[in-house]
Amino acid sequence: MSLLDKHSIRQSENLERTMKSVQRWVAAAIVIGLMVGSTALLAGEMKVDAATASEAIAQAEAAQKKADSVNGEWRDTGKFIKNAKKAAEAGDYAKAIRLAKKAESEGNLGYQQAVSQSELKIPSYFKAMYQ
Repeated sequence: MSLLDKHSIRQSENLERTMKSVQRWVAAAIVIGLMVGSTALLAGEMKVDAATASEAIAQAEAAQKKADSVNGEWRDTGKFIKNAKKAAEAGDYAKAIRLAKKAESEGNLGYQQAVSQSELKIPSYFKAMYQ
């Protein structure tokens, strides 16, 4: 192998290492950009007004009814909706939206829980206690 061949091989190895390093930095920059962008999106300007609060409360009530249709309504869902309505009437739309979203989440989770546990069987070791 000639000296020129060795030099060419070394140059390609260096180029390969440099390219891998650049790829890592680009990947890191993309990940950081996505993280910053999604955080900005989540913390972004959410419209906080009476119409948005009313819509959030309506969605919470719909989720509550859906959960109740399978006997899966959680204890505090109604309280959150009631307090969201009070906050909206008082003009605190941000609080009303936050409480309504919490109630909507509880309604959806209650529905999922009730459906997933509808076929729940009592273990044999408990059957003696219920007979």
